[in-house]
This record gives sequence, C-alpha cells and structure tokens, in this order.
Amino acid sequence: MRILVVEDDTQLAEVLTEALSRRQYVVDVAKDGEAAWNSAESMKYDLVVLDVTLPKLDGIKFCQRLRTSSANNPAHRNSGAPVLMLTARDTVADKIAGLDAGADDYVAKPFDLEELMARIRALLRRGSSASTVSLSWGKLYLNPSTFEATYDGSPLSLTPKEYAILELLVANGRRVLSRSSIIEQVWSVDDSPVEETVRSHIRCLRQKLRILGAPENFIETVHGVGYRLQ
Repeated sequence: MRILVVEDDTQLAEVLTEALSRRQYVVDVAKDGEAAWNSAESMKYDLVVLDVTLPKLDGIKFCQRLRTSSANNPAHRNSGAPVLMLTARDTVADKIAGLDAGADDYVAKPFDLEELMARIRALLRRGSSASTVSLSWGKLYLNPSTFEATYDGSPLSLTPKEYAILELLVANGRRVLSRSSIIEQVWSVDDSPVEETVRSHIRCLRQKLRILGAPENFIETVHGVGYRLQ
C-alpha cells in the first residue's frame, strides 16, 4: 500500500517514513500543500497522513480540495483515499474543522507512534477490503494482510520488495507491467532504483518459485515491454 505523508517538519517526516517503511508501506513525502496536491494528482494513494499547518496550502484547504475534486469526479485517482490529520492544535473547534474538511481521523501532536500506526491500519482496513482478501494465481497464494506467500502449499520466503512485486503481478493478471511501472508502484519517489534492480528482483523471484516446482516461465518476459504471469 502507498501512503502520502504531508509534513513540513523534516525530522517528524523522517520518523514517520521510517516507521511506515518498516511495516512494508511505500511512502512518499511532501513538505507543503501544493507539492502534496501535485502528488495526489499524479499518483494513487491508499492513505494521506496530513499535517494541518503547512506552507503554500494548509491541510484544511488541501483536504477540502481533495474532497471537492472527488465529489465532482468520482473517478479521481484518490477519491476514496482516507485522510488522517496531524496537528499541534487539539481544541474541539480544531478537530471539528478538520473533520468537516473531510478528514477521517484527527491526531494531536505529540502522539504515541504505535497508536498512530494502529489508527493508520484501521483506516486502511476501512478504506479497502484488499487487505483481507487472499490473491491467487494457479498454485500461488498470497495473503496481503500477513505478507505471506505459498506455492503448491509450500511457504515462499520473500523479501518485502519481492513480495510487493509478486503481489502487483498477481493483481494485474495477464496485463504486462513495464519495469518503470513496477518501480513507480513498489518504490517511493525518493527511492526509485534503476531498472536493473527490477530485473534482479524478478530473477530472484523466478529462482525461488522454481525451487517449489513452478514452471520456468511462471513470470513471463514480454520482450521490449515488461513482465506478466504465465
């Protein structure tokens, strides 16, 4: 799942990015409201963690703009994205303003990091049923809620990035995914690797699948285009 963190406090943004990345979320960071809006217009997010006090476009106005765009265009890429607001202002009036702007939850600073992670998990469960649905392709089974994978009943030991790539391939079925598309959806904007890194992950996935009895071309290369499942 991909999360947009909108926070102008560099230290706090780094803490949140590290905590979310450890839990296998892909994290993009924006340090002002306008940069956040540009990200929301170009990328689909499963959740937005949004500071209220921001340069250029504050959190309340950003949230209002997001909800207005969604109401006018239900097909907007982030029309269903839940918003969790962070703010040092914790009066009842401030909370009401945030919720009225369209936020789904409101957390006052300073906060307990584990409680914040629990609130994020709750919003992600509410916003998407994908985390509770198992994915399968032939003898391959994936459980997105536990990040576990099996092939023909045997556990498949994967790194977080390998799991994310395999889940992406299963979710897209026979649709061909280019290496640049995989990078865009699996890695954060600030951590985009070269395309050779994707090739390396695909080679490791194929090797691990073959050991459990999967065919050589279970992950098929469409030359000049990308990858898909056979």
